[in-house]
Amino acid sequence: MPPATKRSLVRPAIALIGGLTAACAPARSSPVTAVTAGAVTAGPAAAPTSFALRSRQALVDSIDAQVNAPEFRNMHWGILVVDPERGDTLYARNAGKLFMPASNQKLLTGAVALARLGADHRFRTAFVAGGPVRDGVLEGDLLVFGSGDPTISDHMRGDAMLPLREVADALHARGIRRVTGALRLGRDAFPDSPFGFGWSYDDLLFPYSAGVDELMFNEGFARVVVHGAAPGTAPRVTVRPAASAFPVATTATTIAQRDSTRPLRVVATDVFSSEVVRATVTGAIASGDSVVQEIAFRDQTAAFLAALGEALAARGIAVAGTPSPTPPATTAVSDTLFELRSPPLREILPALQKPSQNQIAEALLKHLAFDSLGTGTALAGRRIVERQLVAWGADTMGFAVRDGSGLSRHDYLTPTTIVKVLDAMRRHPEFPLYYASLPIAGVDGTIRSRMRGTPAERNVHAKTGTIDKARALSGYVTTADGRLLLFSVLANNHTVPNRRVERVQDLIGAWLAGSTITALSAR
Repeated sequence: MPPATKRSLVRPAIALIGGLTAACAPARSSPVTAVTAGAVTAGPAAAPTSFALRSRQALVDSIDAQVNAPEFRNMHWGILVVDPERGDTLYARNAGKLFMPASNQKLLTGAVALARLGADHRFRTAFVAGGPVRDGVLEGDLLVFGSGDPTISDHMRGDAMLPLREVADALHARGIRRVTGALRLGRDAFPDSPFGFGWSYDDLLFPYSAGVDELMFNEGFARVVVHGAAPGTAPRVTVRPAASAFPVATTATTIAQRDSTRPLRVVATDVFSSEVVRATVTGAIASGDSVVQEIAFRDQTAAFLAALGEALAARGIAVAGTPSPTPPATTAVSDTLFELRSPPLREILPALQKPSQNQIAEALLKHLAFDSLGTGTALAGRRIVERQLVAWGADTMGFAVRDGSGLSRHDYLTPTTIVKVLDAMRRHPEFPLYYASLPIAGVDGTIRSRMRGTPAERNVHAKTGTIDKARALSGYVTTADGRLLLFSVLANNHTVPNRRVERVQDLIGAWLAGSTITALSAR
């Protein structure tokens, strides 16, 4: 599919970035009240006063009392707890039924990427002369051949422009001062839609739903920063991390003090003719105030090339042509001028799992296909993941893979499938890396504020999952006598506040961490 087609597959006409607060990312866990020894006694069913359960029956009874509470009567629970060394199932409820896993899908994506690519694997982006270089002039286009590197971002590099400045420095060191052609995509490595299958139309301008392509910049989004200046003047508007990657216009004004009748608004509008999302700043902002709004790029390759052009210009390298996200029909490739390599996968996995970063997951899914087949489509990536799941012993009726991040509501997994993956990684030589990449209860990632003050704190290593009416928590917990257990707790179709579901998940983690295998093995 040609690039112009793939980038127009999903195109909302107008999207409003409402208010001045960031949208809640569906695939990320929201902060919840910490579970403490005092807090867990409240709720629909009283928890034991001690987290050390005295038998398996006590575990079963305790979990049953929680999930059978009347407030959960309209929802579905899927739970599996396994002692893998003994091959012993400690608790199971609907373990073979399919559930929307939300970001628990990333457990699979990360595991398959680690198993298939290896911990030292790096994404590579090549910068190639599309013509001869004479007397400091590249006579032709500067072609960029990408493979979906998701690490050119503030998140992973501190400043997304640093790698592009590295490219500019390298070209400057080669003596290049001018490019007579344009900055251009070298090949369409990811030829399908940049959006995942079944992603919500309403979310596509938010960073957590940014598309993924062979060239990516700052995980697919820009920050529009508005600063109140002197009263009566226009506010200062900057775009980070690269001003050229996202066009902004403003009709807003600065006022002396806040006025609720004149709110500042950042409106993002999709311009059909150019397929570029533009932002307009309207309303008023008080002098000295500042507002930050994050908005996804519509065309990821165009944003990358614009940011690259900004880095080249800052280094004194002039580019005559307009950046083009369309590969040339034919080209006389002269020379590979520079190759940019990402950090290794061992450093990328924590950046994926701990904050639950959707675009890294989607880039890995497509890159799996690109690395194996030379073309990176989500469908081909799905097939690789599905084959690996079967190789790890998963039932083919125990999964439906539709994307890499879990943002799609068409992903389905059973608790058994998730535990199969956890067990496969437990036996993998790189298990310490996989284990360490997961959020740690009470410490970091999406469970940094959960399970504090319980035996699960600094113990449970688990991945959350969060989309509307779906909550998941799956991973590893070490018992009080040092035995590693695998668990998966999936919840779908609830109408109670999310924190009520998460409270049950956290209790299960605390009970498992506080008990001993000797006790849990007792009938």
